[in-house]
Amino acid sequence: MNRTMALNHRRTNILELIKKNGFAKVQTLSKTFEVTEVTIRQDLEFLEKEGYVHREHGGAYIDKDNMTKGQLKLLNEANLEKKKEIAQKAVYFIQEGDSIILDSGSTTTELAKLLKNFRQLTVITNSLSVAMILVDNPNIDLIMTGGELKAQSMSLTGELAAESFKNIHVNKLFLATAGISSTLKLTYPTLSDLVVKSAMIKSADAIYLLADSSKLGSSAFANLGPASLIQTLITDSDISGEFALELKNAGIQIV
Repeated sequence: MNRTMALNHRRTNILELIKKNGFAKVQTLSKTFEVTEVTIRQDLEFLEKEGYVHREHGGAYIDKDNMTKGQLKLLNEANLEKKKEIAQKAVYFIQEGDSIILDSGSTTTELAKLLKNFRQLTVITNSLSVAMILVDNPNIDLIMTGGELKAQSMSLTGELAAESFKNIHVNKLFLATAGISSTLKLTYPTLSDLVVKSAMIKSADAIYLLADSSKLGSSAFANLGPASLIQTLITDSDISGEFALELKNAGIQIV
């Protein structure tokens, strides 16, 4: 991967992280993306000039109220075609009569859009966006977790969300991630995410991770554990051969 492409991917991931959490510190971003604080400040300066973020107090936040429609569209559609490609692959693993968990995330939201015509399906989710897509289908038994609302991602998180999975067993989990690190760790923006993801994994027979190629080799703040916690990675066609080989050597199937 050339340096320009990697830089674009990092900035896209920085935007997604800030969008999800509302604010991010330079120090945290430096550790997350394994680059210097000087590099992160340059990234944030570029994103501020483009009108995506505002810098303050050693970090940056997104001011959606002052964004143009075009900027909002680009922010919300980052890697959208890749996410749709992944969703199309993922839906083939779902059969009528399945019970599934749909994690909160932009790619799992694209997957939810493909489930509206199912006639017998049970879906458990911590995503308000997923729930709003599926709520009009009377043939889908829709269960929402409890938990603390993260407004930026429209998701429910924390101990209460994790408790919702305590007595649940499902066929399949479709999990999201902020990034798979270069050392093959599953990472997430906040510590409160970890308890929920862990509970989801314990509740499912089969675990599918949905992640576009920009998230491969990228790290976020909190480490859930080794990528071998999942069985299958569903990604797009831009995954590098070297990273794919590392994942396969770890026993992970790639679709």
